[in-house]
Amino acid sequence: MKKKWKWSNLYLGFMLLLMYLPLVVVVVFSFNESRLSAEFTGFSLNWYKVLAADRDLKEALGNSIVLGALSCLSAAVIGTLGAVGMARVRYRSKGMMEYLSTVPIMIPEIILGMVFLVFFSMLELPFGMITLVIAHTTFCIPYIFMMVKARLAGLDKSLEEAARDLGAGPVRTFFDITVPLIAPAVLSGSLLAFAMSFDDVVISIFVNGPRLNTLPVKVYAQLKTGVTPEINALCTVILVVIVLVLCIWNFVGKWTGKHRKSE
Repeated sequence: MKKKWKWSNLYLGFMLLLMYLPLVVVVVFSFNESRLSAEFTGFSLNWYKVLAADRDLKEALGNSIVLGALSCLSAAVIGTLGAVGMARVRYRSKGMMEYLSTVPIMIPEIILGMVFLVFFSMLELPFGMITLVIAHTTFCIPYIFMMVKARLAGLDKSLEEAARDLGAGPVRTFFDITVPLIAPAVLSGSLLAFAMSFDDVVISIFVNGPRLNTLPVKVYAQLKTGVTPEINALCTVILVVIVLVLCIWNFVGKWTGKHRKSE
């Protein structure tokens, strides 16, 4: 048993090393004095100063955050209502409809981007934030739909029936009983959808406007001239923000749990 335990720890450590070593390298080279990321020549905060003065990169970051927020908000509403509706209907083609609801995340992004390009051109929609939000919402919906669907499958239906028996209408039952129970699934699906929207490059290239850049598209465009440690600095800042948010979320969760136990 001890040998198995040691081998399992070795395997876990190796997997963690493969996952987090690239992040450590990015953080270290964000303090590189040299313009090239091939070798570390000395410690410097110069690239953080360059990042703070780069208006185009900050504008692209702001566009990505706004795009992700709008897309996730729209996808959360559509995906949640779709999952709740699917859970309450009974017909033969229900399985096929649920399968079709997840198609956007199964289609290769290059094909989905070309489809959106042709579709928006036929509608004569001006390419920009509107087309980006529509496209990102489309492939964000399945993530929230699947999360909420899995959550609804494990809920006790007698809770909603009890609320109805006590005189609550369908709308009040949904907001007072169903929504609080599926809220964790909606939140987790929204965070996953935000990450996918924030990270998207291929679809955004096809449907973004001529003067509108998201952060991944901006970074991808800089690959032609070479990525400087400024990008490493930006990645480090984003990583620090994510870690801080996770720590605060964990602290709030533990504090809330202790508070509830004390009551």
